[in-house]
Amino acid sequence: MTEERLFTLEEANAELDELRARLPRLREARQRMIDTSERITSAVDIDGGGVEGSDWFRAHESLKAELLWLADQGILIRDPDTGLIDFPAERDGKRVFLCWRLGEDRVGWYHDEQTGFAGRQPL
Repeated sequence: MTEERLFTLEEANAELDELRARLPRLREARQRMIDTSERITSAVDIDGGGVEGSDWFRAHESLKAELLWLADQGILIRDPDTGLIDFPAERDGKRVFLCWRLGEDRVGWYHDEQTGFAGRQPL
């Protein structure tokens, strides 16, 4: 088992440019999988899923690549639709999450393990 990465505020903010590029791709791949799954269900009776199955596989591979990148970095995605991200961190000797959402300029919030997004507090 590997040790969880803890981010400083500076390290979390340094990831934001990459996240701004990756999160829309992740969201798009997830939505393509959902849409394609619905079309596959409809097409199975006609042609066994055919072309729709290929589209689903490509979307799956794209989604998988983005999720693996996040996991490798130690970044937690909480809501792919809104691009809500948590960075494990420590604040005043306590484990917390630095919290950021796609569209925000910088990481400016944190919350403890129990409260989640609803308990966000400014840094």
